[in-house]
Amino acid sequence: MILRLILILAALFLYLPVHGQEADLEDLVLGCSIDRAMGDAIDSGLINGGVVFIGDSSGELFLHSYGHLSPASDAPEIEQDTVFDLASLTKVLATAPSVMKLVEEGRVGLHDPLTIWFPEFVGTGKDTIQVFHLLTHTSGLVDFSFSGCKTMQGVVEKTAFLDVPAKPGDKFKYADINFILLGELVRRVSGFELDRYALENFYVPLGMSDTRFSPSEELRKRCASTRIADNSLLYGTVQDPNARALGGVAGHAGLFATAADLSRFCRMLLGGGEFAGKRVMTDRTVRQMSSPSFTHGNAVIRGLGWDILSPYSSPRCNRFSCASFGHTGYSGCSIWIDPDLNLFVGILVSRNDYRRIGDFNHLRGTISTLAANLFSKPTQRKCRENLAQDIR
Repeated sequence: MILRLILILAALFLYLPVHGQEADLEDLVLGCSIDRAMGDAIDSGLINGGVVFIGDSSGELFLHSYGHLSPASDAPEIEQDTVFDLASLTKVLATAPSVMKLVEEGRVGLHDPLTIWFPEFVGTGKDTIQVFHLLTHTSGLVDFSFSGCKTMQGVVEKTAFLDVPAKPGDKFKYADINFILLGELVRRVSGFELDRYALENFYVPLGMSDTRFSPSEELRKRCASTRIADNSLLYGTVQDPNARALGGVAGHAGLFATAADLSRFCRMLLGGGEFAGKRVMTDRTVRQMSSPSFTHGNAVIRGLGWDILSPYSSPRCNRFSCASFGHTGYSGCSIWIDPDLNLFVGILVSRNDYRRIGDFNHLRGTISTLAANLFSKPTQRKCRENLAQDIR
C-alpha cells in the first residue's frame, strides 16, 4: 500500500512540469490514468513499452515514456527520443502527402487513370483505376505475397496480371498494394525515390531530424524492437516483410520516427500545412486529405490516405469530433488529430503480443479518451462531413 502511494505521488510529480501550475486534481488523476493504462499494458505482456504524446497547435501538452526497448530482462528503458517503426503510418506521413504535393503542383491529377503512370496495366482490366482509388483503398486491388518479386518492377508486373475482385470506386478494401503503387508513382513522376522526396519536401523543412527510412546506425541505437514471424527481434529494420523485400523503402511501410518528430508533423496539419514558418502544403490540400472522400453508410468514411471512421479507427474515441482523422500501424503506433478540438494524440510502442488485437485496440481507445478528457477545448466550428465536395 505504501509503495503504491509512493508510485502515485511520483507520477503526480512527473506530471506537474508538463501541465504547469494550472493543473487541478482532476487533470492530475487523468494524467496518472494514462500512466496506469500504459503500465497495465506492460505488466500484462501486451507491450514492452512505449511513448504517449499529446499536443495542440501551440506545442507539447503531454510526453511520457514507459517500459523497455525489448522483452529482454536487461533491455534499456524507452526514452522520449526512442525511434519506432511506424509501419502503416508511412502511408500518411510519407506517401499520401508526397502524392498530394505532386497534385498541388499539377504534376498528377487525383482522377488520372493509373495507366498514365503504369503502362504495364493497359489492357489488364485496370484501366478505370484512378490515383484517387489508391488513396482511398477503393481500387479493388488486394494484397499478395511478394515471393519471387525481387524489385518494384517485379511487383508492378505481378500486380498487372492479378484479377480485380471489385469495381474501382465501389468498395473499401484496405490493402497495402494501393500505397506500394503510390510510392512507385512518386518515383515515376518526380524522378526521386519516395524516401528522398519525402525527406526534402517534408522532414527537412519541418525539422524532423529523426524521421527516416532505413535508419542510420546512430538512429538504430535508439530503436525500439519489433517482433517478426520467427519470433526474432528487429531494431531499425522494417518489420513488414514486403517492405523488407523492397529494401526498406516502400509506400506502405518502412518509415521510422520519434514522438517529437511526429508532433511536428501533427502541428503542421493543425496549422493548415505550415509549421514554424515553413509551409509544406496548402491549407486546401490538408483539408482535402482529411475530409470525407469515400463513404459507405455509417461504417466507413475515408479521406485521402487518412482514416476518419472505419473498422481501423480504434484510436478514435467518442470525444473526438467528426472532423477528426488519423491512422494506425501494425507495429502498434497510431496518431489521431482533431482540428476542431485543436488536439492530437499519438502512441508509439514496442508491441510484444500481436495476437491480442482486441486488447491493443482497447489501449488505443483508452489513451485517446483520456487525452480528450484531459486536454480538449471544443470550438464552435462546423462539422466538415461535406467539405470534400466543397473543395474539389
